[in-house]
Amino acid sequence: MTLVAEPAFTEATVAHTSGWACKKGDEKADVLDETPLLATIEQIHTGEFVALDADSPAEPRFDELLADRITGSGHTIDPALLGLLRTLAAAHPGATIEIVSGFRSPKLNEMLRKKGHHVSSHSQHTLGHACDFRIVPAGENHALDPRVVEREIRSLGWTGGTGVYPTTKDWFVHADVGPNRHWVN
Repeated sequence: MTLVAEPAFTEATVAHTSGWACKKGDEKADVLDETPLLATIEQIHTGEFVALDADSPAEPRFDELLADRITGSGHTIDPALLGLLRTLAAAHPGATIEIVSGFRSPKLNEMLRKKGHHVSSHSQHTLGHACDFRIVPAGENHALDPRVVEREIRSLGWTGGTGVYPTTKDWFVHADVGPNRHWVN
């Protein structure tokens, strides 16, 4: 999966941690980097924060960040998803990208499906091909409307699947590298 537009990285450099994860409330790492910071990725289930720039996180670290939140099992995440987050972050400098769901083991996927969540029995999440997330602009307390983010994704030439979850209970967008389709829940 390739995007039509390459990320337009900001010219300004911002001091940020070297990419090591920090838990909420932890002190930032002492080692600072002068690479242009695009955004911060927050894994909402673990409280980890990771700097997002042109080089960080590396794909193995991104895979760890998107590991199954219940079983802890991991999977290689399609690199196009990290590229998509970098491209979106370039359009929203300094934002926080909240990861709602990444890789889901078949066990977690089935548990969510049985509990009535809008989860496909053959989810792209179980293949490492999907990511659910929100974008919280810098200085804001609320995430962007997922319908707006989905339009941004499509305007980039994204040819995979997108799903929009615009309820106060969910409020996130889904992107995957599977077949081109769209839904709203």
